[in-house]
Amino acid sequence: MQQLFADRLDVFGVLVGAFVALVGLGTLVGMPWQYGAGGAVTVLQILGALAAVALGVGLAWLTHTQ
Repeated sequence: MQQLFADRLDVFGVLVGAFVALVGLGTLVGMPWQYGAGGAVTVLQILGALAAVALGVGLAWLTHTQ
């Protein structure tokens, strides 16, 4: 029978990656553009949230496949 995770740290990496991705999604759902002081700040907040989602998914994928 094949194990889903090689060791305990794989599970930890996937959980941390999922958490970071969920925080990024939560930031986007919270609509940060409502409270931004200007257009540049709003764009940076949205890009930061999207980057958090990408980093979280990437971390979860990397720790699970390696």
